[in-house]
Amino acid sequence: MTELTHIDEQGKARMVDVSAKETGRRGVFLDLQGTLGGDGLGDIQDFTFYACAIPALRLFNQFGLSIIVVTNQSHIEKGLLTYQQYEERVKELQGELGTAGAGIDAIYCCPHRTPDICTCQKPKLGMLHQAQQEFGMALSECFVVGDMGSSDMLMAHTAGCKSILVLTGVGESSLNEFRHTWAAVEPDFIATDVLQAAEWIGEQVSGASNT
Repeated sequence: MTELTHIDEQGKARMVDVSAKETGRRGVFLDLQGTLGGDGLGDIQDFTFYACAIPALRLFNQFGLSIIVVTNQSHIEKGLLTYQQYEERVKELQGELGTAGAGIDAIYCCPHRTPDICTCQKPKLGMLHQAQQEFGMALSECFVVGDMGSSDMLMAHTAGCKSILVLTGVGESSLNEFRHTWAAVEPDFIATDVLQAAEWIGEQVSGASNT
């Protein structure tokens, strides 16, 4: 059972399955907006899932991977979105996933607008380290899927995760006009969308289990 918790002392709002702790878990860290749905630079209140998102999540479930959503939500600190509104919208999205038979293990968010004041805003690793602590995630065995090179791909590289850039959201622009913002990093795979990313991850997981 996934329960919604309050923003903690580091300012991170999250939903956590507190019964799911174990060590050395493999999993996938998913960006929310621009990856699972919505506008890559938009507001969670306007978020809707892409048609490919639910099948992708079901695949991750079938692969036995932990699914952690990690999202920057600077609109909270900017005053454009209250934490209560964020919490309500997340509950609605969780309900949609439950109805569709797709599960996730946790949602973490950074509500800050200025990265200097926190350790959680992507590409920093605060949210991944939180998952390590609460779920026993083995980051070197995990995947990061996102549409923003300067945040998701840099985070994956620093953490030692395999990285998949999706071309939805701001993925195309990340790969072209904004490539200079993450020029030192190469994604492990470039996917049309999160479903193709899930299929590629499935191949990696299957290949590893057969060696």
